Amino acid sequence: MTDSNQLALSARAEHAGGLALALGLAPEAWGVVLLTLIERADALFAIKEAASGRYVNVNARMDALAGRPLVGLTDDDWVPPDLVTALRTADQSAMVQTVPQVSEHRIDDGDVKREYSVTRLPLAARDGGTPRFLAVLWLDLTSQRQQESQLQLALSQLEAQQQAAEAQRREAQDQSLRDRATGLYQRGHFDDQLRREVDLSSREHREFAMVSVALDPLSEEALALGSEARLRVLEALGRLLRSNTRAMDASCRLSEDRFAVLLSGVGLATAHSRMEGLRRQCATQIVMLNGHDLGFTVSMGVASFPHTAHSQDELLSAADAALLEAQRRGGNHVTLASIRFEPKG
Repeated sequence: MTDSNQLALSARAEHAGGLALALGLAPEAWGVVLLTLIERADALFAIKEAASGRYVNVNARMDALAGRPLVGLTDDDWVPPDLVTALRTADQSAMVQTVPQVSEHRIDDGDVKREYSVTRLPLAARDGGTPRFLAVLWLDLTSQRQQESQLQLALSQLEAQQQAAEAQRREAQDQSLRDRATGLYQRGHFDDQLRREVDLSSREHREFAMVSVALDPLSEEALALGSEARLRVLEALGRLLRSNTRAMDASCRLSEDRFAVLLSGVGLATAHSRMEGLRRQCATQIVMLNGHDLGFTVSMGVASFPHTAHSQDELLSAADAALLEAQRRGGNHVTLASIRFEPKG
C-alpha cells in the first residue's frame, strides 16, 4: 500500500476514534453498528485473509449463498473456476486501495442467475502495519435488475405502440390526400408541392420539371366494357406514375383524365427522357378484364422552371400548351415546352 493510501486510512481511523471519544462510545461501538446495519440491509458479509483468500468470518446469509459454512474455506471451494479468478483479482486490487472497491458478479443459484454488487475494503491492522484482512459486502441486485429490465421492456413496448400509432396516423392522413382509384395525390397536395418547388428553386437557383399528363381516349372495346374497364385503366396508370417517381417527386390526379408529375431537381432533357420511358410503359401495359386486353396510352407535355417558365402560372400554362401539342399530334406522345429566351437589354 502506498504512503498516501496509508495516510488516508490513518486519517479515517483518527476521525472514527475522535468521534467515539467525543461521544463517549465504547471501543466496540463501531463494530456493533456495522454488523447491525449489515443484517438490517439483508447483506452478505465476510472477512477474508488477504494472503490466502480464506474466509475467517462469515454471516449466515453468506453461508446460505455458498450452501455450506465458509469459515476456513476459499472461493475455490464454492464458486466456478472462472469466477474464482475474477473474485481473486478484485480482492487483490482492493487490498492496495484506501476507498471501497466495487465490482459486479453473477452466480447461478439453481435455475436463477443472481447478480451481486460486491464492495471490498481492507481492514486496518491494530499495529498500523500492512492490512491482513479484507471485508467483503455482497448486495443482491437480482430483483432490482429484473425490475429495471421489465421497466425497459415496458418502455420499449410503449415506444413501439406510439410509433405504430403515429405511423397509422400519418398513413391515414396520407390516404386522405390521395385519390382512391389511382392512389395518386389529389389537387390540393399538388398545389402545395408546386408552390414549395417554385420557392425552393427560386432560392437555390436550381430547376425542376412539371409534366401535364392526359389519358388518351380509350378504345371502343374498352368503352364497351363500361366503368369497370375505365377503373382498371386508371389503377394501372396510377401504379406506373407512382413507380416512375421518387420520394421527393409528386404524382397527382388533377381531374377525371388529367394528371401532373413534379420532378424535383430535374432538368428538361432528363424529364423528357423519363417521361418517354413512362409513355412506352403505358403503351405496352397489359390490362385485362374478362379476357380482354384494355390497353391505353397517354399524352404528356413537359415544362421546366425556370427554363420554359419564370413563374408558377407560366409553368402551368407551358406544360398544358405542350400537352395540347402532344394531343394534336394524335396522342401517345411526349412534347417539350418551348424554351424562353430573354432579350438582351
